[in-house]
Amino acid sequence: MLLTGFGTFLSLLYLAMLVLAVVAFVFAAVAREDAYRAADKKTKPFWLVILGIVVAVNLFVPMLFLQIAGLIATIVFMVDVRPALQQVSGGGRGGRRGGSSSDGPYGPYNGNR
Repeated sequence: MLLTGFGTFLSLLYLAMLVLAVVAFVFAAVAREDAYRAADKKTKPFWLVILGIVVAVNLFVPMLFLQIAGLIATIVFMVDVRPALQQVSGGGRGGRRGGSSSDGPYGPYNGNR
């Protein structure tokens, strides 16, 4: 019974890694080529190849070491490259273009100065 539960946990973990890799691949494919250069990151084909290999490994090669290496590459893309691409492309939270953390819904907040 314990082994069955552990097997189910591992299956869900593998599925989560696959979904994260596919999402990262789609984000990499949708981003503009010039945004990679402007953000001073590796090129778009580089990330597409890396993330494509990660997706293939997660689908066809059940070796945990390779899947963990792919997970690290996926996390690097999601936490480093993707935010830089969004910043360069003008994307942001809530559909705002640019701005600072002190901006309110009607413009910048200046503290009644």
